Amino acid sequence: MIANALKDKPAKVVGIVHAETSTGAGQPLKDIASIVHDAGALLIVDAVTSLGGMKVDVDGWQIDACYSGTQKCLSCPPGLAPVTFSDDAVAAIENRKTKVQSWYLDISMIRKYWGSERLYHHTAPTNMNYALLESLRIIREEGLTKRWARRLANHKALRAGLSAIGIEYLAQAGYGLPMLNAVDIPEGVDDLKVRRQLLKEFNIEIGGGLGQFKGKAWRIGLMGSACTLSNVMLFLAALEKCLFDQGIDFERGASVAAAVEVGSK
Repeated sequence: MIANALKDKPAKVVGIVHAETSTGAGQPLKDIASIVHDAGALLIVDAVTSLGGMKVDVDGWQIDACYSGTQKCLSCPPGLAPVTFSDDAVAAIENRKTKVQSWYLDISMIRKYWGSERLYHHTAPTNMNYALLESLRIIREEGLTKRWARRLANHKALRAGLSAIGIEYLAQAGYGLPMLNAVDIPEGVDDLKVRRQLLKEFNIEIGGGLGQFKGKAWRIGLMGSACTLSNVMLFLAALEKCLFDQGIDFERGASVAAAVEVGSK
């Protein structure tokens, strides 16, 4: 679809979300990057949800501009947006023929602020920089690849558990995200009632569907400290209680049993 779009109407820039949180789908960036660069365009990637939770090979995939957030898989309070630019992206910034309309998003000014010129742009949130430094230290202690593996393992346990009670994922097989699990709400289930019961009785919060999936999907996060096998088990048991209270027919205890089997491997 991207190749056809660029063929019909050439573009200077293509922007895409790596880990799409409304559908729980991950984009094959390596293949997309080749298509974009063959068309002579720059690739901008939103890695807000994916950074720290799955592989984001900025240089290997030839991403030109990539930004993220601190509050997801980096497990840091919200407030900073890490960014990186390729040489081609920097050249495009330097060769602009028109002035950037937004002061806040003027990267040419921010570069001068962070560079040797020290041109004032904003007051840096120093406390947030220290918070990010500490979260990166924690990631380094665990090991980045081990961190990815932990999310994937807990995702597989959750997926097995949900499948055992008839709950399926929205994303196409092979493209589901480990840190954001978007699933279909079973027929006859009251979405809001389940989410309220999870929060009130078990102190568990899951997201509702967005856009066309409102009332039709749940979004279950496995980010930060929430990404543990114990939380997966607790959530599955709690969800079964909610479904049982609504009179939904399913094999009692099947979700936990399936998750235990997968999580023990």
